[in-house]
Amino acid sequence: MNPPTVDVHLDADYFAEALRADVREGLAASAKFLPPKWFYDAAGSELFEAITGLPEYYPTRAEREILAAHADDVARTTGAHTLVELGSGSSEKTRLLLDALTAYGTLRQFVPLDVSESALREATRRIAGDYRNLMVHGVVGDFTEHLDLLPGGTPRLIAFLGGTVGNFMPPERAKLLAMIRDACGSDGWLLLGTDLIKDPATLLAAYDDAAGVTARFNRNLLQVLNRELGADFDVDAFEHVAAWDEDNAWIEMRLRAMRRMTVRIPLVDMDVHLADGEQIRTEISAKFRPEQIMTELTDSGFDTRHSWTDDLGRYVVTLARACD
Repeated sequence: MNPPTVDVHLDADYFAEALRADVREGLAASAKFLPPKWFYDAAGSELFEAITGLPEYYPTRAEREILAAHADDVARTTGAHTLVELGSGSSEKTRLLLDALTAYGTLRQFVPLDVSESALREATRRIAGDYRNLMVHGVVGDFTEHLDLLPGGTPRLIAFLGGTVGNFMPPERAKLLAMIRDACGSDGWLLLGTDLIKDPATLLAAYDDAAGVTARFNRNLLQVLNRELGADFDVDAFEHVAAWDEDNAWIEMRLRAMRRMTVRIPLVDMDVHLADGEQIRTEISAKFRPEQIMTELTDSGFDTRHSWTDDLGRYVVTLARACD
């Protein structure tokens, strides 16, 4: 077995400084917001794993169905020597791609990138143990900042799955896709997972499940602020809200204050005043039409080669080549 290696590009103060900056900006805004990346402490990650198994939450199953059906097509089309996974987490779905690429005989290296060093080291250890002839080179970093530091030879296939691209506002999304295009290199590829626009009832159920797991996941963000910044949010005084924004074609998750309150956040020296019913946006999750995906990829320097949907047409995985 080739022992896995890990590059760490986040210093010890990265998370503390980034969290403080995001809280200062988001909770001082007239329309309050917090970035969704702060959902994923240990408790939040466990809750999200539970969400992916809920009957209402179709995206994970739909994406897995597509990858199971078309991973061999991806391997044959790309002949990738390096597979990069952005926001890798446990890398479980990526095993479908690893199996196909190793069977095709081209894959030499797997490069998972994630902000969580502990999760990344565990994932690289497991992957290296199961794929003994594969070089596994993990990167602890932020894919909005560290794509130019990715190791691995070409041709390179970058997998950006889970619909994560939909968490970015359109200008940020365009910037990120252009950065991914640069990271692909002249003969590289992008495999992109995106959720499709569908009836609002199905969408809303996926983000507001009957068992209340998503509500706990959403409110856990306040627990993160209480623990990391010494805040005194009364977590039980907030209601989980999922809303469909027809004009922007995205789901918004919010936390609604159920009474008037003032929250003290000592480590940013900040008092946050909330009116009864005031909301904090914690996530957007954009949904797409197939032609919109192709247009955004073209504008970012990609040529779309294949688009695959699940049997029910709920989700799409797109394979695009970086243009010269």
